[in-house]
Amino acid sequence: MRLLALLILLALAAGGVGWILTAPERLPRDTFTGLAGDPGRGEAVFWAGGCAGCHAAEGATGEARLVLAGGQRIASDFGTFVAPNISPHPEAGIGAWTLEQFGNAMLRGVAPDGSHYYPAFPYTSYARASAVDMADLWAFLRSLPPDATPSQPHELAFPFSIRRAIGAWKLLFWTDAWVVPGTLTGPAARGRYLAEALGHCGECHTPRGRLGQLDYSRWLAGAPNPAGPGRIPNITPARLTWSEAEIAAYLETGVTPEFDVAGGHMAAVIRGLAELLPEDRAALAAYLKIVPPVD
Repeated sequence: MRLLALLILLALAAGGVGWILTAPERLPRDTFTGLAGDPGRGEAVFWAGGCAGCHAAEGATGEARLVLAGGQRIASDFGTFVAPNISPHPEAGIGAWTLEQFGNAMLRGVAPDGSHYYPAFPYTSYARASAVDMADLWAFLRSLPPDATPSQPHELAFPFSIRRAIGAWKLLFWTDAWVVPGTLTGPAARGRYLAEALGHCGECHTPRGRLGQLDYSRWLAGAPNPAGPGRIPNITPARLTWSEAEIAAYLETGVTPEFDVAGGHMAAVIRGLAELLPEDRAALAAYLKIVPPVD
């Protein structure tokens, strides 16, 4: 009986420690102090962040890209994730959120109710973004049309349906350090910020481990296509041999130097990048030329 009681106590203690370690970590309360947000600047953050690529209707064009009712289905090895409504509708969307709640979602992957978001939402990249950009993005999102379409639940089997386990995943795999380290200057520095933070290029172009973690040792080296056949390409200098001007042109038009055309989800990415300033696309091109080559 004593041994059984001791084992029960040890199990309870281990469970308590695990519960504490997997608790969501929120931002410091003063993160957004004094930041009102500028919707004009926020629009550029919106397009760089690819928000419409998942949260607008699939294939949406024109003004329809600004109706963020969600619903797109994202296939993975763990089940199907469904993009939620992030329009400013007060019930169906995020219209009732505060800036602090939005910031914790974007930079920490923590929902207003205190639960973890799944990293299919690329907060693991957005975590490198600045508080100023998040405040500006929030101001822009609040200016968009509200939509009453309810968000749909993810389709995940046990044990992937246990959100608290994402806390352990974050402890094991999540870092907000720059993937390409060191002090960068000029266009390459801006390009790193756009690619590693807002644009989250690595979420598609970097291979993953068994638990869905990015393999940073093979950053941007290409990955299987979770949506079907084919492979997402290696865009390190080992395989991407285009000039900076050619890369920048592709990011604007979706047309390669060989006159091929971007398809699939990359077409939606291009539609967003085409809204950026030319110097931002040039900065992305400059960054891609300094990324360590992975063959």
